[in-house]
Amino acid sequence: MSYIQVDHLQKNFWVRKKKDKRSLFREKEKVEALRDLSFQIERGELVGYIGPNGAGKSSTVKILSGILTPDGGSATIGGLIPWENRKEHVRRIGVVFGQRMQLWWDVPILDSFSLLKDIYRIPDAAWKKRLDELSGALQLEDLMRTPLRLLSLGQRMRAELCGSLLHQPELLFLDEPSIGLDSISKLALRDFLRWENREHGTTILLTTHDMEDIAALCPRVMVLGHGRKLFDGELSALLARYDTSRTVTVRFGEGNVQPALPEGLSVSREGDDLKIIYDPRKNPTADILASLQQAGTLRELTIQPQNIDHLIADMYQEMAL
Repeated sequence: MSYIQVDHLQKNFWVRKKKDKRSLFREKEKVEALRDLSFQIERGELVGYIGPNGAGKSSTVKILSGILTPDGGSATIGGLIPWENRKEHVRRIGVVFGQRMQLWWDVPILDSFSLLKDIYRIPDAAWKKRLDELSGALQLEDLMRTPLRLLSLGQRMRAELCGSLLHQPELLFLDEPSIGLDSISKLALRDFLRWENREHGTTILLTTHDMEDIAALCPRVMVLGHGRKLFDGELSALLARYDTSRTVTVRFGEGNVQPALPEGLSVSREGDDLKIIYDPRKNPTADILASLQQAGTLRELTIQPQNIDHLIADMYQEMAL
């Protein structure tokens, strides 16, 4: 059996509708957050879990972390049922919610880490060794005596990661960990997650709307929509289905050159630059480049793929999400 085994998982929520003036009571509406969801994750995998808002990503994480109980189906992690074997299960996992803090707001982060040591009953020597390792990797050494409320968002997120990993969990859930972070903080976060996965074999399930995080970290991606799994495989295979646009910008040494290009391309000129937008599935890039080389001496040439976020938005639209 796989390390994470999810079979036909279901979760419903009842939402009260806005009260009708003609009625004494508010009506209830059933929302199916998860519908017949099944997947497997092996130990040590780093998996991206994506989908639009309301797709059921956070509900999945809450069920697998033992916070919620499903209405149907089954799930095991390392042989344990999360919501039934919760005490034993939570010793093996770490969870980081990008919009919620688990560390204490008004105390130095070192005091929070010390309290987590007692909560997880980590031996002093093991705690000190792990704290030194994480604080070095996350660049927290100079911040240990600083209260959480005085840290920047990026610093708080690094501290949250440290707190979630102090007990060296087998599995780390990350729910929107890079939300609100600047580019430098995002790069540092990605480098750390790769290091943690490589050095300790930590299984990581990452849910995010930042597709650059997915592209940089996750060899495998699952797409969720309306509570159902729509795709499970390599990110490259997913993008290949929706990668419908490339942009080539070229400048010729001879000036205003008009290359012989296939029909159906979008061709425009911006000063000395010729801009060509094409579908690589219909017109291979190699053929476009060959036509440009035959037209004259190339002075400058750049090829830009479609933005990943645009690709995913197109995918959501095609799948009616």
